[in-house]
Amino acid sequence: MTTTTRSGPGHGRPDPGLDALMGERPHLVGVAYRLLGSAAEAEDAVQEAYARWYAMPPRERAAIVSPGAWLTTVASRICLNVLGSARVRRETYVGTWLPEPLPDVAEWVGGRQGAADADPAERVALDESVDLAFLVVLESMTPAERVAFVLHDVFCHSFAEVAEIVGRSPAACRQLASSARRRVRAARPPAPADAGRARVVRDFKRAWEAKDIEALVGLLDPHAVATADGGGLATTFAQPIRGGGQVARAWAELARRRPPAVAFAEHRVNGRPGLVAREDGAVVSVFAFDVAGGRITRIWVIRNPQKLARWAVC
Repeated sequence: MTTTTRSGPGHGRPDPGLDALMGERPHLVGVAYRLLGSAAEAEDAVQEAYARWYAMPPRERAAIVSPGAWLTTVASRICLNVLGSARVRRETYVGTWLPEPLPDVAEWVGGRQGAADADPAERVALDESVDLAFLVVLESMTPAERVAFVLHDVFCHSFAEVAEIVGRSPAACRQLASSARRRVRAARPPAPADAGRARVVRDFKRAWEAKDIEALVGLLDPHAVATADGGGLATTFAQPIRGGGQVARAWAELARRRPPAVAFAEHRVNGRPGLVAREDGAVVSVFAFDVAGGRITRIWVIRNPQKLARWAVC
């Protein structure tokens, strides 16, 4: 596929390849969000990839057979660099860093399927791969593991394509993806159907509002963990809370301290049943859950206002 450049000012003729070129954006932002865990950083990476495309001389652009593949390669390399620097930045982050939650994942799910050497047994469903629990597991990977795994197992790019991005051999990239896959399988038990998850989250909300510690304990796995991200910009608990009983008591205390203007509501978080807290109509907290065996195993609380900007209209 080739494209032409934009017409100069005043010519009034649109670039005939512009629609096709911008049609790559859902794929690019989908890749970048999974690689970075930040919608804002993902959009910056994609914007930079497009900027580099248009910065090339027209003759060089015309020689590129597949602009989409070129943009994916460049955006992924940008993300790889960002991941390296992000590790340093997050060492100084106040509290625990969690991925940015999304109220509507439609724009971020787009991708390509059907790479020639993608084993169906290794594939990860696109909707599953934006689950906050899945993104948290990705945070435990090295940048190279994350890129290899996301591009191959989620977006079905060949290891030859991944190798060009990561700067390693296809065999080495295969090993990186295999290592990452083991991490995911160890950390992520099979997820229940959304109906079952939604019921557990709804029952948790009711018990929480009723300050019913006994009911909360019954809904929490004995080894449940709650983690919060305030980024130093919002009050929250600094360290993870471990144990179903401890989490239940903490949530009952939160209910007792709830200001009158705060209300809780069910809302999908990254495509899965979750909760939001609104104060005077504005979203101030987002709660994501992981459920296994009919009980909540993990709760993630995002209160950093910089990560809640997309929830302003929800």
